[in-house]
Amino acid sequence: MFTIELTLKQTPVPLSVQKKEAGEADRLYASLVAALEATASTVLELTCDQQPHKKINVLSSEIAAVQIFEKTSTATASGRPPGFFALGGDQ
Repeated sequence: MFTIELTLKQTPVPLSVQKKEAGEADRLYASLVAALEATASTVLELTCDQQPHKKINVLSSEIAAVQIFEKTSTATASGRPPGFFALGGDQ
């Protein structure tokens, strides 16, 4: 299972969806990176393979960071994989 996690501006809680196939997870990650690089803001809808009824709509201009990782049996002591660390600053 692959997890794609979004960190949003001004929001301390990340959003995540899971994908079963590596190719599908890579395509979603690439589309999110492309949305980050785009100058026009759009609404993106993300769906989850693990929870089929879970849907997330997010405004692309509000995405601060995207990460992808494979869920494995080894996890950190907190149960969360290594992620992003950011110092607050004016943008």
